[in-house]
Formats: sequence, C-alpha cells, structure tokens
Amino acid sequence: MSPLPKWFKPLAVIALIWNLMGCAAYLIDVTITPEALAQMTPEQQALYASRPTWAVAMTAIAVWGGALGCVGLLLRKKWAKGALLASLLGVIGQDVGLFGLSGVPIDAAVYAMQGMVAVVAVLLVVFARTAAAREWIA
Repeated sequence: MSPLPKWFKPLAVIALIWNLMGCAAYLIDVTITPEALAQMTPEQQALYASRPTWAVAMTAIAVWGGALGCVGLLLRKKWAKGALLASLLGVIGQDVGLFGLSGVPIDAAVYAMQGMVAVVAVLLVVFARTAAAREWIA
C-alpha cells in the first residue's frame, strides 16, 4: 500500500460523520410517532405517505452503505468502493421514489438537500476509486 496523503483520514472521518448523520435521520424517519407525524404540514404528511416501501429501503442502503464504505476507507479496505457504489445507487433509487413517483408537490429545500446528498455520494465513489487506483486502499 502507498502512503496516505495527510488529508485522507480527515476527509474519510468527515465523510463518515456525514453518513452517520444520514443514518440518524433514517432511524428518526422510520421510527416516527403518529404524534410527530401529526405535527407535520399537510404537504409533508402527503410526501411521507406517498413514498413506496422500496424507496425507504433504498434510503437504508444509501445511508448504511455510505457509513460502511467510509469505515472501509478508514480501514484502508478496497471493499469500500463497493459499499460506496451501493450507497450511490441507494441515493438514486431513493430520489426516483421521492421525485419521480410521489406525485406530491415538493419544496425547493428538499431538492437542494437531495441534490447535495447525491453530489456527496458521487464524490465518495470517485474518492474511493482514486484511493484504490493510487493504492491507498487494498
């Protein structure tokens, strides 16, 4: 294995924290109480109810795959590439369910946040592929 650049581990830690925040958001989402759901706006409730189960499963793949992939980067394991690719595919699937099939008006903030999530997922796949090519992970 080649020596790591100084920025590799801090970047991998930041990426892990990002994905762990996604894991926390996912857990909050799937364990929401009826009382908390009732406090949402009617539009938010409609969007929440419109999501197909498979899209929620894709969210799980996105966040848990991303966290696993970042752990793999920190451990310098090549399998991190596969986990981060699965995470990206999960993000894409989640977005298809959210934006393509919900049939519910979606706030611009949701588009912005999901856009940022997708960009980070792509960048993490590129990061892992670069790390493998430069033999920072094996």
